[in-house]
Formats: sequence, structure tokens, C-alpha cells
Amino acid sequence: MLPSISLLLIPLLLTTSLISASPAPNSNLSPRAFGTFSDLTIFTPPSNYTDPRVLYARTALIPSTNTLLATWENYSPEPPIVHFPIYRSTDGGESWTEISHVTDTQNNWGLRYQPDLYVLPQPIGDFPAGTILCAGNSIPTDLSQSQIDLYASTDDGASWTFLSHIAAGGEARPNNGLTPVWEPFMMVYQDTLIMYYSDQRDPAHGQKLVHQTSVDLLTWADPVDDVAYAEYTARPGMPTVSQLPDGRYLYTYEYGGGPGFDTYSFPVYYRISADPLDFFNAAEYPLVVAADGTRPTGSPYNVWMDVGGEDGAIVVSSGSQSEIFVNRALGREDAWEKISTEEKTSYTRHLRAMKEPGHLLIMGGGVLPPSDTNVVSVGVMDLEAALGA
Repeated sequence: MLPSISLLLIPLLLTTSLISASPAPNSNLSPRAFGTFSDLTIFTPPSNYTDPRVLYARTALIPSTNTLLATWENYSPEPPIVHFPIYRSTDGGESWTEISHVTDTQNNWGLRYQPDLYVLPQPIGDFPAGTILCAGNSIPTDLSQSQIDLYASTDDGASWTFLSHIAAGGEARPNNGLTPVWEPFMMVYQDTLIMYYSDQRDPAHGQKLVHQTSVDLLTWADPVDDVAYAEYTARPGMPTVSQLPDGRYLYTYEYGGGPGFDTYSFPVYYRISADPLDFFNAAEYPLVVAADGTRPTGSPYNVWMDVGGEDGAIVVSSGSQSEIFVNRALGREDAWEKISTEEKTSYTRHLRAMKEPGHLLIMGGGVLPPSDTNVVSVGVMDLEAALGA
């Protein structure tokens, strides 16, 4: 019997040898490039979700694998407490799979509003480059409190761990006299994580913009003002920041109560500073399209892209238009252009420069006021082609 068994094992041994001799996959191969598409629905909320059902979509891009992660405000029925779902795309955004969710493990309120995703480009404290961060607003069902918290994933979004409380505020309603905190946005600068956000806790201001910093992701310095106006009713909000190729930083925000409108409006403004820790002393400018005087309003988001000329292109989205706004002159006031897109208007529509040259991702989670038709949608456009560059 033993010889027979040995003969039976020969094909298996040969197969194993062939497999062992096969070339190993090359882990150093560059991630493949992906194409463009428009208005793809990622997620349609069930009918039992609370209006607005979904909102405020965000992404992160894992550079080593060209993998996208996405999340959004997710108004699922309570209980259980609400969370931020994490979806993954490995084909440039054309298909998505839910892989995890970020759950409020500290307050038992729910991660309710304003997620932000960020991939560390370098080590910070004990956390290596490539760690994925999720900041968001933990808020109970009755909206009685607000708390910006930070979570991290070291396995590409498959699981999440609480890191730190950043800012605690009061009732989560956008009314002057209340004291919530809102709208975190993260960026690394000189071995430090900066957390920009909107702050209603100062009794001298209906709302202002501030930042806090951390060198270890666990402890945070005191808030520093970025934008604050003498008029109590002014409400600057929704900050985002990107670095320009000359080393300066662009800071966009909505200016609630900004001048030039017949009614209380939220025109898009921007500041440019050599120091991303000091936008307070930088000059401010309204975003105005030179050709036709268009002034976008509400919930801006900005990125810089290496496209459109030697200075690249600043790209800004707003909550009032389907178009994007492009500046190929490092933010010069008279150089704003309006470029059409095939994506829907969304509240705080999100932008991301893709690894593919000239490709711009645009993601939205729907609109306000509350809507029972909101979905999470995404598209990738060829901005280089749109600019004729």
C-alpha cells in the first residue's frame, strides 16, 4: 500500500513544485490607472431612514494601492446609535463595498454629523504613515451636546479605534447663542496634525473658525482663531485647506452674513497664508468669477491639482452650483473660472485629486433642507480635458 500512496502523491508533489516555482507577485508594481464616469450612485438609503437620510460625503485615498474609502452622515433608525459607514472602492470609484463602520465607543450618542477622512502622509506620534483617521461629531439623538472625536484605523479601514476627544460643545443646532462645535477638517503640517473646525462657544461671536493641534493624536493644544468677525451675527464656517505649489496654503470657508447680498447669505471666501497655523492675519477675498460675476455660496470644499499650467489649478466646489470654480493663478482675485461638471449640486460637495493625471473626483450626499430623495453619488471627471490644457 505504501508504494501506491507514494504514486498517488506524485501529481500533487509536482503541482506543488510548479506552484512554488511560479514567479511571486511583484508588490512594487504601480496601482493601475482608472477612468472617468459620472453620477454613479453608491448608496440609496432605505425608506425608514430619517430625513435627510444621507448627507456630507467624504473620501480618503490610500496611495500605495490606489484604494478609495468613503463615508457620510448616515441617518439610520435609532436605536441603535448612528455611525459612519465605511465603503471601499478598488477600481477608482466605479464600484463600492461596505467594509466596516466607525462607531461611537465613548459617549454612546452616535457619530452623527460631519465626518472627515484623512490618511497620514507621515508618522505622527506612535502612529505610522498610512494610518487612516476619521474625525466626526458625536451627538446624541436629542442634539443636546456636540463632541468632535478622533478615531484611527491601521488596517486600511477594516477596524477602528478611538484616539481622543478634541472639542466639546453644546446643543447641536446652528443658532446664535448656542455653543456647538462643527465641521472638522484635518491636515498634517511639520509633524503636527491640525484640526480645523467651526466654533460657537465664544460669546463674542455667533460662530468663528478655529484650529487645534496635536503632535501625538492623543492630546490637543488650546484652540486658536482662524476667522472671526466683529459682527456677532457673522457665521464663518466649513473650513477646508490645501497646499499650493509655491508652499503657501489656501483656506476656503463660507462667510455667513457676508457683504454684497440683499438677504443673509453664505458667500464663499478664501485666504492664503505661508503659515497654515496663521490664517487669522491673512487677507481675505470673495470668490467671484471674472467673466460673469458669479458668486458661489455655501459649504465650499477645495483641492489643488497639478493641471492647467505651471501653477496648477485651485478647484473649489460650493453648495449652490453644479459647476466647479478653478483658479490657475495661485488664487489671484481676477482669475476665477467656472467649469461645468456632470455631477449634481450637493451640500458640502467633496473633491479629491486622483492619482490619474488630471482626474478629479466629485462626491455628494444630497442637499439641505431635509430631503427624502438624497443619495450618495460620485463621479470622476477629466479636468485637464475640461480646461483644454
